Amino acid sequence: MRAALFETPGQPLTIVNDIDIADPGPGHVRVAVSYCGVCHSDLSIVNGSFPAEPPIVLGHEATGIVDAVGPGVTMLAPGDPVVLTPAPPCGRCYGCIRGEPGTCVNTAALFGNSLPDGTTPLSRKGAPVKRGVGVAAFAEYVITPETGAVKIPADVPLEVACVIGCAVQTGVGAVLNTAGVEEGATVLVMGLGGIGISVVQGARVAGAARIIVSDPVLERRAAAQQLGATHLLDPNSDDVITASRDLTGGIGVDYAFECAGAAALINVGIHASRAGGTTVCVGAPPLDQNIEISPAVLFGVAEKKLLGCLLGSSNSLLEIPRLVSLWQTGQLDLEALISNQRPLAEINEAMDDLAAGKGIRTVLAI
Repeated sequence: MRAALFETPGQPLTIVNDIDIADPGPGHVRVAVSYCGVCHSDLSIVNGSFPAEPPIVLGHEATGIVDAVGPGVTMLAPGDPVVLTPAPPCGRCYGCIRGEPGTCVNTAALFGNSLPDGTTPLSRKGAPVKRGVGVAAFAEYVITPETGAVKIPADVPLEVACVIGCAVQTGVGAVLNTAGVEEGATVLVMGLGGIGISVVQGARVAGAARIIVSDPVLERRAAAQQLGATHLLDPNSDDVITASRDLTGGIGVDYAFECAGAAALINVGIHASRAGGTTVCVGAPPLDQNIEISPAVLFGVAEKKLLGCLLGSSNSLLEIPRLVSLWQTGQLDLEALISNQRPLAEINEAMDDLAAGKGIRTVLAI
């Protein structure tokens, strides 16, 4: 099959036509990919921020049509339109049983660039090719556990629904699931890419009273305003901590979301949040960046909270249908996330746009 292959860190992806993909095994399905969004996590592997051993097929925010099913599959059939998810819930492990799907044992495959059992269905000239970021959707087909492909109504456009797989599931989920933002709360969102814009929409859906956003790109701030942001900050000229306190009567925000993948912004969130406030780590900073809580005693006695977040703490079997319903009823604007659509052959141009902060999301037609 045709795919975009990551072969050398720091170098453009290569479009190849000779990737072999296995037939679906027990409990697995094969999906013909229709569209895939370009996410910062893919870029972080390409530029070396997240070291990973190539060759890898990346891409994890996708939609498609079920092509074939393996033995024992009961939830899907060939012809079903689906949203793919990079963290399919197993439903049986300690995390799943406790209602903490972000800690499911299957999430290890996301970082290991494999199927949950540690194998890969991809190869090239007899040599294994890794299944990147839990899906490997910069390709014509993917193999996934059946819980990794969630059926959606046939009238939902696949080019629109693809952003649910990562950006919307992560951003809206961070608000509704991870943080549990309540009506009337005050929220700070730092970073307005696909995930940050989705956090803004999630905060609006939750009924937040003030949604303060910070991003150096004017166009992204304007987009956030159209989608529910109430106050716009430019971190190049505004003191985000001081402004957040001023806008909340001097006490700080109830919830701060770091969505740019910069550890320094986690500290900004901690200082911008009120006593008892919550900072949520939604972005994925490079591995060489750390969090320093200083002074630790003030963080403790102020009863502040710091939460991790993987894919919006979402059980995708529940979350994806909910997000589709919110879009269908006009409560979510998915189209507003999509700045550009390109063919798979232009994936490197899409990566360049992402690195330069151009637009919000580029969707590739596979």
